[in-house]
Amino acid sequence: MFIELDLQSDTPLYTQLADQLTEGIASGELKPGDPLPSIRRLAEDLGINLHTVNKAYNLLKQEGLLQVHRKTGVIVQPDGMPGVTEAFEAKLRRQLRSLAAAAAVRGMAEEVFAQESKSVYRDIITNRGGE
Repeated sequence: MFIELDLQSDTPLYTQLADQLTEGIASGELKPGDPLPSIRRLAEDLGINLHTVNKAYNLLKQEGLLQVHRKTGVIVQPDGMPGVTEAFEAKLRRQLRSLAAAAAVRGMAEEVFAQESKSVYRDIITNRGGE
């Protein structure tokens, strides 16, 4: 999986990394049980601080997407992904609210916002490689 971080972005690097790993899992590029690079190795490969990678990995561990073991390393959750919970729905609403507000401030029509959301979702799902 190719990870590209924008060092000039206002979005923290750990968030960018977590988001890209989540997208890799959602698209099927990263499959359950797949090993991920060690914290140190990924930090080296990306040219970022190892604490940044550690924070991203721990965030995804808390969300149930990764398993982190001191001896065996980091793997994509092999026991099935977590379902849609109330906490997830609340987080999703907060994030969508922020995006919707930004779109509304710029004058984007509701239909266009909804279509863009569908398009992005379908693009990720379509890239699952036949799953």
